[in-house]
Amino acid sequence: MDEIPRDRLTGPLRRGAVKKHVAAIHVSGKLTLLQRKLSNVLLLNAYDTITSQARHQIDARTLCLMIGYNSNDMDTLKQSLRGLAETVAEWDMLDEEGQQEWGVSALLSYAKLRGGVCEYAYSPALAEKLHDPKVFALINLNIQRRFTSGHALALYENCYRFVRTGSTGWWSLDLFRRLMGVSDSPYYETFKHLNAKIIKPAVAEVNKTSNIVVTPEFRKMGRAVTDIRFRIAENPQLAILDLDDGEGLRNTEVYARLRALGVSDRLARQWMAEHGEAYVQSKLDYVAGQGGVKNAVGYLTRALRDNYGAEVSPRNPGRPTSARARRLERIRDLAAARTPTQRDADRRLFLARLDGAARDDFERHGWMSALNAEAIAAFWEELSPGVFDEVTGD
Repeated sequence: MDEIPRDRLTGPLRRGAVKKHVAAIHVSGKLTLLQRKLSNVLLLNAYDTITSQARHQIDARTLCLMIGYNSNDMDTLKQSLRGLAETVAEWDMLDEEGQQEWGVSALLSYAKLRGGVCEYAYSPALAEKLHDPKVFALINLNIQRRFTSGHALALYENCYRFVRTGSTGWWSLDLFRRLMGVSDSPYYETFKHLNAKIIKPAVAEVNKTSNIVVTPEFRKMGRAVTDIRFRIAENPQLAILDLDDGEGLRNTEVYARLRALGVSDRLARQWMAEHGEAYVQSKLDYVAGQGGVKNAVGYLTRALRDNYGAEVSPRNPGRPTSARARRLERIRDLAAARTPTQRDADRRLFLARLDGAARDDFERHGWMSALNAEAIAAFWEELSPGVFDEVTGD
């Protein structure tokens, strides 16, 4: 999932006062593991336009893939969407003027399935909160797919947004039970049961599975535990967890060149993932060799899209003439037209078919991988039958 770029956080987020601004959005923990994963994928899909568009769409096939639900059982998907529409999100926090603000909203204002497409919406008030990095931390989908316990994922979500402050702050046990979705169970009113069945297993899975390590601390009144908080640190084992959170791309020379040129963190990683480092580097070299370029980022965008310096003349851009070049252009257009979530799903689907050198080449060069050219064309033909009908011989 795309994370909020750390190097772009400014103002209150860089000061100690960030502890006052970090969210107190509490989503009912009664969501199932499937529903919790579903809510995160829907948020990722809508994130870029969540405050500017009233409705969002994602195809159901992609949605099921991203939550690890490989089934054609639409009834289960409908039930999960219904659960999100019936779930309450509540926040209690200081606004930008230092005034206390409390609010409540359904997690989804509506959802519908039609023609294999899921359409859904958020209430305007909740959309505003979800889009604000001071309020909500987007969850890495590669991490969430690893969770097998809904309680562990709920704990991870509620701790991860405090990773920059190092602690969740004190929660009453009543609030913690609500976050874990067990507030209606008399069994968990006893701390001994809550600790043994919820806290300890959830902490163990978060620390084993995710990019953070959490440590519970307890506050007592007399002999009774009344409050809990979690200390949070980055997981030192992150480097060996094989998590695609963008850190690997950020350590490359190509990424540094893109950022120096003024390309945003997210767009730089998107270009590198979609085109491959070698292709992006060749276009960076091409743009650097042109004189009098006033808008380098805009020119680079066109160079990547139209393959300047190769089949297309940089001084008189036209349509590629060879069948191979036209096919590559068509594939780029198809990939660019997909949403970030769909693009990630497409890459996962295709990568699942590869191994060895073919997989390595695709991870380096993306859809421009020469080693996988025929397989890539077949993949897109499978996704969109007839998509290459207009591409004829040389």
